[in-house]
Amino acid sequence: MSKILKEMSMLNGIPGQETAVRKYMEAQMKDYGTISFDNLGSIVAEKVGDSNGPRIMVAGHMDEVGFIVTKITDEGYVKFIPAGGWWSQVMLAQQMEITTKEGIRLRGVIGAKAPHILTPEERKKPVPIDDMYLDMGVKDKEEAEKLGIRLGDMITPYIETTPLNNEKYLLGKAWDNRVGCAAAVEVLKALKKKNHPNVYYGVGTVQEEVGLRGAGTSAYKVNPDIGIAVDTTIAYDFPKGSKDTVLGEGVGIMISDSSMVGHKGLRDFVLEVADEANIPYQLTYLQRGGTDGGKIHLSRAGVPSIALCLPVRYLHSHTSIVHQDDYDNLIKLITLLVEKLDTKAVEAITYG
Repeated sequence: MSKILKEMSMLNGIPGQETAVRKYMEAQMKDYGTISFDNLGSIVAEKVGDSNGPRIMVAGHMDEVGFIVTKITDEGYVKFIPAGGWWSQVMLAQQMEITTKEGIRLRGVIGAKAPHILTPEERKKPVPIDDMYLDMGVKDKEEAEKLGIRLGDMITPYIETTPLNNEKYLLGKAWDNRVGCAAAVEVLKALKKKNHPNVYYGVGTVQEEVGLRGAGTSAYKVNPDIGIAVDTTIAYDFPKGSKDTVLGEGVGIMISDSSMVGHKGLRDFVLEVADEANIPYQLTYLQRGGTDGGKIHLSRAGVPSIALCLPVRYLHSHTSIVHQDDYDNLIKLITLLVEKLDTKAVEAITYG
């Protein structure tokens, strides 16, 4: 596992509170490109290959799904609302962290009734998120507040990112979408000693999980000619799964999702580049869910865009699995695309 991939997974950052991720990306990219920001907090690293060439935007979103503190009960329990999409069944008895205004990370656990005291009716259905609470191991509200917990603080899953028994299978939180952010950074670094006939923009966007918001503002700022959203998709290689997308079988090239129909000309170009370089890929689609491409492709007069997605098992949970080979091939594919997207190619994609 690359150092940057592990470190980015372990950072905490929900929609609207991506500061730690943004600072990390800035530290990683500042020696490789010119850094700027949009007014919502998305980060943009610009590397000029040919100043007269097309503008290529490669964007991963910095936010992860998490929760927001809404109340501290008199007994010291913390109530919360989701920031992004959660299924309540994966949440009970899981360790979480509250990050305070001062940046202190406080461990807690979502409470779960012992099975001995569940009523027959309770056993039949998942616990509603509204009924859940975070147990911080304190005796009352006053003690919780002395720790620095306040309404609006972010809550994120706690897990130590680690390779599994086959070291290419990587377990962690926030793969959605720290893999995209890490890829944008690693492509920028890979381009340091390469000629590319365009201007590369490596972007970390904010608030994707609540409406692709930073993608809209950062795309307006960059004004790209080509948009590449780097995100995640569902791996279906679990028992009784469809096997439509499988860990270790290549990059997921998104045909269509609820936010965007991938640009056909750009998709054909991507497939041609991947085939020539023997980079494995999987065509994929989502009937629900979207990527930053949904806002990028609608920016200004429109931008030919596509989403390149890393397959993930157990997406939008506290414990997800990705495959190292897929990530390595993602970096390779995007780097090659940037090297080949010259003015002639972009004009053919856009108007051909």
